[in-house]
Amino acid sequence: MGNFTKWLGAGLGFTFGGPIGAALGFAIGSFVGGFSEADLTQEQKEYQQRAGSSRGSADTQSGDFEMSLLVLASIVIKADGRIDQKELDFVRAQFTGMYGKERANSAFKLFKGIVKKEISARQVCMQIRSHMPHASRLQLLHFLFGIAKADGFVTESEVEEIRKIAGYLYINDRDYTSIKAMFYDESDNAYKILEITKSASTSEVKKAYRKMVKKYHPDKLVGLGKEHLKGANEKFQSIQEAYDRIKKEKGM
Repeated sequence: MGNFTKWLGAGLGFTFGGPIGAALGFAIGSFVGGFSEADLTQEQKEYQQRAGSSRGSADTQSGDFEMSLLVLASIVIKADGRIDQKELDFVRAQFTGMYGKERANSAFKLFKGIVKKEISARQVCMQIRSHMPHASRLQLLHFLFGIAKADGFVTESEVEEIRKIAGYLYINDRDYTSIKAMFYDESDNAYKILEITKSASTSEVKKAYRKMVKKYHPDKLVGLGKEHLKGANEKFQSIQEAYDRIKKEKGM
């Protein structure tokens, strides 16, 4: 592990390269004092030598998920034309909860630099989806809605930015609507979370519940490290609560 990853406290793989790697380089070179951009450049070269021509989601590491979160969060936070302190606090709090104070502080130093750079959401998402499995991409979307809701008010521009990101990540409308519903208190949200309508029969409700449990089970994110299981458990809890609400409503 080189100087950069030691400083961050996480292993990095595919995010050393592409548009995410460029954003990291910009932040390191412009906004992170006391650290050499040459360290990052050297580690990028070493990673490329190790990776060779290999591709695929297997090379996704905990640090890759972390860097993907940072970059996508910076895009969503700027979607309404301003950077709200509550949203910044949410990002810091979430990272502290997942990674601990020391690692979170290092990541947030990067974030304050990344947020100042204009980044193409489409290009970043293309990089992510070529390396990261579907379950992990769903978790990214869940986190982004949490950021948008952090200041107590979700703007249309934020929702539209997250919707575009979902599309770029090849997350379909049903999954997008399901995760979005986890953050809103509306009468039909339980049905949206389970990806069914109010007219669904008892057997259809049970079938939908089993399907969603399988899709969002925390075990699907075990490969990214235990630090990412908190968000997975939150999604899983939302599925359970939605199912319980529907059972009560339908007298199941």
